[in-house]
Amino acid sequence: MKTITLNIDGQKIDYDTREDIGGIRLEDIVRDYEDRHKGKICIANVGNKIRALDYVVDRDSDIKFIDTTEDDGMRVYFRVLSFILMMACKELYCGKKIVIEHSLSNGLYCQIKNGIELTDEEVKRLKTKMCEIISKDIKIEKLQITRDEAIAIFTREQMYDKVELMKYRDEGKISIYKCGNHYDYYYGYMLPSTGWVDIFSIERHNHGIILFGPDNNDKNVPIEFIPQPKLANIYNETEKWSELMGIDTVIALNKVIENNEYGELIRIVEALQDKKLAKIADEISQNKKRIILIAAPSSSGKTSFARRLEIQLKVNNMIPISISLDNYFLDREMTPLDENGNIDFESIYAIDIAKFNEDLQKLIDGEEIDDIRFDFASGKRIITGKKIRIGENHPIILEGIHGLNPILTKDIDDSQKFKIYISALTQLNLDNTNSVATRDLRLIRRIVRDHNFRSYSAEKTILQWEYVRRGEKENIFPFQEEADVMFNSACAYELSVLKVFARPLLEEIDEESPAFIEANRLLSFLRYFEELKDTSDIPPTSITREFIGGSRIVD
Repeated sequence: MKTITLNIDGQKIDYDTREDIGGIRLEDIVRDYEDRHKGKICIANVGNKIRALDYVVDRDSDIKFIDTTEDDGMRVYFRVLSFILMMACKELYCGKKIVIEHSLSNGLYCQIKNGIELTDEEVKRLKTKMCEIISKDIKIEKLQITRDEAIAIFTREQMYDKVELMKYRDEGKISIYKCGNHYDYYYGYMLPSTGWVDIFSIERHNHGIILFGPDNNDKNVPIEFIPQPKLANIYNETEKWSELMGIDTVIALNKVIENNEYGELIRIVEALQDKKLAKIADEISQNKKRIILIAAPSSSGKTSFARRLEIQLKVNNMIPISISLDNYFLDREMTPLDENGNIDFESIYAIDIAKFNEDLQKLIDGEEIDDIRFDFASGKRIITGKKIRIGENHPIILEGIHGLNPILTKDIDDSQKFKIYISALTQLNLDNTNSVATRDLRLIRRIVRDHNFRSYSAEKTILQWEYVRRGEKENIFPFQEEADVMFNSACAYELSVLKVFARPLLEEIDEESPAFIEANRLLSFLRYFEELKDTSDIPPTSITREFIGGSRIVD
C-alpha cells in the first residue's frame, strides 16, 4: 500500500491506496467532500481531464469535484435520471418509444409515445418504479466494445435509433452502459450506480413529463416546477416544423446531406422563419404597437432577426427606428459594481432608467429628444447635437439583454409595447435519449462568429462562456415568459455547416488549456454530424450567415 497526495478543491490531503486496484476511486473520496459542495457531486476534473467517479487515481493529482450547480455536473445527473426513466418505462411499457426531448422549466421534458396516456395516476406509478430502481442502488457498468458489438446489442434490444447512430461512430472502441439487464448509449459520463440520484421529481406536462433534479439552492430537495407555457408552445411549434421537414434526429439530417437533398431543406427552414417573421410584423402593425422590445441570450441571432423584422415592418408601411440601450448607460462613476468590485455593465441599474423612460414617452407623444451617445473611452454620455422625432408609423426597436425586464420600461404603458424573446431552440436529438442542448448550439455559433468577426480564439470564447451564461441566468431567462411572442432562430441544418468552421478551431486548443475539456466535449458531440461544406443555398439574409459570414443585413 502506498500513500498519494491529492490537492482536492484547493486542499491537500494524503490518502492510502488500495492494493487490489492500485489506487483510490473517486467515489470513495466524494463522501468526505459532499458537505462542502452546494450541489450533488457528479464528476471530477483530474489533471485537466474529466473523470467519472469510478475512476481510479493512482498518483499525486489535482482534483476539482464538479457538482449539480455547474452545467457539466447537472448534465451527468440528468443523464442518469434519463437512464433510470428508460429502465422504468421498459418494465412498465415494454415496446413503447420514449424520447428525451429538451430542457424546460429547469427540468428535462420527455415523451412516452405509441399510445400511453400519462394520467396523474400513471405518472405516480412511473415515479414509484424509478424510486424502486434508485433504492436498489444498481451498478451502472461502462462497457468498452467495438462498434459492431454495440450494433449487435442494440439490434437485439430493438433500439434501432442507437443502431443508426453507431454507424456514424469511427471504428474502434465505443462506450455503452449496462444497468441490470438494460443497455443504453449516452453521450457523456455517468454516475457509478442508480442510488446517486435520489433527489428528483416528476411533473406531468402536456403530453409528457418533466424530470427535475436537485435545486441549486438546496441540493436535498428537487427543483420546483414553474410552468413556462410560452416556451413550451414554441417547442411544440418547433416539433411540428421538424415533422414537416422530416428532420428530428441527426441521423435524418445526415441522410439528407448524404443524398444531396439539403438545398430544399435549407429553403424550407428559411421560408418557415420568414413566415413567422411576417406574422410577427402583422401583429405589431395591426395592434399599432409603438415600442418593440427584443431580448435574447448570446448568439441567438438577435441582430439578424431585428434586421429581418425591420424589412417585414416596412412591407406593412411602417418605418422602424432603433435605439441602443448602451447610449443610456450611467456615467462611469455611477455604474454599479458586481460582487468582485468590478464595473457591472450587465446590471439593469447600469442604465439611466429614468432618462430612458422619459425620452421614450416623449417620442411616443410626438415630441423631439436629443440624440445621445455613450462614449466608452471617457465613460460619459454626450449629446451629438442631432434631434430625434418619430411619427405614428415609426415603431421603436429596442434590443438588449434587459428588453423583457419590466423595470426597463416601467413608465411606459404596456399597451404600447410588443415584447419578443429569441433563442436557438434545437429541433434535433442524437437519438431517443440524447438531446442536443440549446446552449451547445449557441456556444458553437459564438465560437465561429467570434473567430470570423472579432479575431477571438475558440479558447478565449470558451473561457468567457461561464461569465456570459451567468449574465443570461440573471438578466434574461427569468423574464422569458414576459414575451408576447417567442421566435426560434435555430436552423435544422446549421450544426452540419457550423462543424466545418468550428472543428479546426476547437482542435487548436492545447491539452493544458483550461478550455480543453469543453473543446473536447464539443468535438465529441460534433463528430456525429456530417459536414455540409456547400453553403450556396443559404441566403444572405439567413440567421446562419450572421455566424459563418456572407450576411447582407448584418455588418
